[in-house]
Formats: sequence, C-alpha cells, structure tokens
Amino acid sequence: MPELPEVETTVRGLKRVLKGERIARVEVRRPDLRRPFPDGLGQRLTGARIEKLWRRAKYGLLDTDRGDTLIFHLGMSGRWRIDPSDIGKHDHLVLETAAGRQLSLNDPRRFGSVDLVATDAVQDFAGFAGMGPEPVGAPLTGRTLGERLAGKATPIKLALLDQRVIAGLGNIYVCEALYRAGIAPGRKAGSVGKARLDALAGHIQAVLEEAIEAGGSTLRDYAAPDGELGYFSKRFDVYGREGEECRGCGGQVRRRVQGGRSTFYCAKCQS
Repeated sequence: MPELPEVETTVRGLKRVLKGERIARVEVRRPDLRRPFPDGLGQRLTGARIEKLWRRAKYGLLDTDRGDTLIFHLGMSGRWRIDPSDIGKHDHLVLETAAGRQLSLNDPRRFGSVDLVATDAVQDFAGFAGMGPEPVGAPLTGRTLGERLAGKATPIKLALLDQRVIAGLGNIYVCEALYRAGIAPGRKAGSVGKARLDALAGHIQAVLEEAIEAGGSTLRDYAAPDGELGYFSKRFDVYGREGEECRGCGGQVRRRVQGGRSTFYCAKCQS
C-alpha cells in the first residue's frame, strides 16, 4: 500500500504538471473504485484551473479555482501516470490539461477512491475525522507523542498505526522508526518514557523525510507519476528482512503479526 512518502512523492510529481493548469478534458472510465466516483465529476473539473496540490496523511488534494477540491487515495495499488504511452483497462480516470498533458489514475485492485468536496469544507471530509497531527512538515515532538499515547495499553506499533494518534503513519515506516529508536513493537504505548519518545519522534520524522527524498519505496505496483521507482526500500533496516542479519547487532531480524500486519524487528536491539 502506498504510504505517506509515496503519496507525497505523487503530489510533488503531479504539481510539476498540474499547478496553474486548466483541465481541458475529463474521462471517467468506470463508475467506481472503492466507492462511486462523484456525480458530475467531469463537468465540475472540465475548465477548472488547479491552484494548489497538497497532502493530508495518505490523501492527495487538488484545489481548483471553482472552489472544489479533488481528494484521492491510492488504496492498495493505485498510482497516477503522467503522459502514459497508452490508456489501459486499469486507467480509471483520465485528465487532460489545456497544455496537452495527460494524467491517468491507474488502480488494478480498485481499493483507491476519488472525492470532490467544497474547498472551504475540506476539514469536514469524512476521511479526516478525528485525524491526528502530521508527522512531517512541522516539528513532531516527544511531548506530542506522550500526550497522544498517555494511558494506552495498546502495543506501541499498533498505537502508531492509529490515524487518530499521528496522521499518515503506515506499517513500513513505523517498523523502521521503532527499530531506529530501539523500542520493541510490543511494548505498551503508554509505558514508553520521555527520553525514548523524544528519540522516537525524531526517528519518525527522519525516516519519512529520507523516504520522501528517495521517492518512496517501490513495493509491488507503486511507482511515481513519472514512472520512476522509489529506492528507499534498499535502505530498509528491518522491514521485509525476516531471517536476515540485523545491521546493528548482527542478530537476526524477526517477524511477528500484530493487528493482522507483519511487524519486522530485532529482539536484541529493541526493548
């Protein structure tokens, strides 16, 4: 599943092509993804100028000069393609700009979504309800983590995946941040001390920023809009490395299942 760095990479790629441009044509090529496309999507976008592109958690947002905002989620396998050589059966939404550029939303598994809401009511979008603070773009502190994790008996790994605690954190980068901070994924969230929370906050931001700089992590279907593959996966310390040597202590990276998701960790380095 594309996570925060992949969505940020996508938004930055789209910005280079769409910011300030008018949408000349919209083709909705099927009725739905995870849920139906918005009624009148083509009519409301055709002729609109894209004024701003930004990200909230794992959602990308495109603000138009008509007071509408398109909100997309890439689901499990979605990605935008810029000037594709052909339009295939998995390209479900196609936008063409007045400048002649073409963008297609490709989603083989159709777990993604597209919504269109009033720009001045974006904060009321159902997907953002109860969402916690962003982990990048503004300082994330151990104090903030402590306040949001206080009293929680939930394992720290699962607590960090709760979007009400911190917005946009996903499985890959939580595993990596916990490893760097030396915190066991099964430790009770509310039991982590201040010093370790300070370290964890710094590592969460660092791992996400490094992944964004690397263009994200290419796993299965994900690629940036220009077709480039993210290479942060080559730097994984623990994720996907079950049975391999820990780079810190020489022990063995282990895997366990928490909340239906694979957790990768080093039992010697994390406590």
